[in-house]
Amino acid sequence: MTRGGRTGPIQQFVGSAHLFSSALTEILQNRLLREAGATNLSFSQLKLLQLLAIAKTQTIGELAAFLGVSNAAASKTVEKLVQSGWVSRTTAESDRRAAHVALTRRAHHLLAVYERKRQQKLAKVFDKASLGELRRMATLMDQITVEMVNHSAKPEDICLHCGIYFRDKCLVRNLGGHSCLYRRRAKITSERGARRNENCAMKLTLK
Repeated sequence: MTRGGRTGPIQQFVGSAHLFSSALTEILQNRLLREAGATNLSFSQLKLLQLLAIAKTQTIGELAAFLGVSNAAASKTVEKLVQSGWVSRTTAESDRRAAHVALTRRAHHLLAVYERKRQQKLAKVFDKASLGELRRMATLMDQITVEMVNHSAKPEDICLHCGIYFRDKCLVRNLGGHSCLYRRRAKITSERGARRNENCAMKLTLK
């Protein structure tokens, strides 16, 4: 098939992908969130809660790395979640700038309800698709996703948040050969925090 002859099928695939994404966002994310009892929670905030469920606890800097925003913006998001009762925030005596954020019992319950509803809905949606078809479609979509990332200006600076989409491994790193942006950012933040703690300890010793 010529390059021009591929344009139609490619456009059809991209259009179908957009429709799938829209249905996924509205039905499997926004609507299920409301059914789970989170009427005041956005999906971006849900992603942050899902990260905390995987990592147990995170600093503001690590959350900023995950979201790809400044520490100030991440701190503002966390403050809203604290006020709503979704997360708790504790500060270490050695470094009050290194606040650790963790899920509350209420958030754990929400995620459990949301995940149960999500699994039930997915089972109904994909009931007519065979396991082979699902695996082939997943592989194709992964390959195309990696190609899209590789054709960006700086593929190494893109984070797809693989972990919160229940993927065991980083798609970009495994198929694209790039290191995980979130892990690199989190490592830098962790190293900075360690240096601050060392400096504080030295100051206390000198006193």
